[in-house]
Amino acid sequence: MLLLASASPARRRLLEQAAIPHWVKVSGVDEDAIASADPRELVRLLAMAKAEAVLPHCDPGEVSAVLGCDSLLVVAGEVFGKPANPQEAIRRWQCMAGGWGELHTGHCLLRPEPQGGSGSGSLPVGIQLETVTTRVQFAALNSAEIEAYVATGEPLHCAGGFALEGVGGQVVERIEGCFSNVIGLSLPLLRRWLAA
Repeated sequence: MLLLASASPARRRLLEQAAIPHWVKVSGVDEDAIASADPRELVRLLAMAKAEAVLPHCDPGEVSAVLGCDSLLVVAGEVFGKPANPQEAIRRWQCMAGGWGELHTGHCLLRPEPQGGSGSGSLPVGIQLETVTTRVQFAALNSAEIEAYVATGEPLHCAGGFALEGVGGQVVERIEGCFSNVIGLSLPLLRRWLAA
């Protein structure tokens, strides 16, 4: 069974909708302690840190793989994680409205193996690590529309300040690339990894 190292309800829903059996264990990784100037590398590092933090706590007899993910939106060279408050979400949407962004999701899959017959702990057997990028075009919202969307509270819980699977589906005009990646993880990538 897959162990998802993520607190994201959207990622859990994606796995449920795709009928991928899984458990969830939140990693507790301090994301602010991990840095990189390259957002594609940063999401890979964060995804790996989450998977590695959870790996020692899983039973290799019950868990076939541990998946860590992390997402960031880049708009005009500026990196957007989750907005800290409604004012920040409004400022971001003023930059995003009518433009394009790149949503980067880092994926890390670790496969545990029993340690030397001790029956406790685990070691990664191979590591699969990749960043999937999807381009997103946002609607040209006016100030009242931006404020109304932020008032729903949804943007405060999502990387980039929007949820494609929620109310935010109305404010996305176009997607180029993997659809599920924008929600939180690339199901086509995960399918290929699990099939291998």
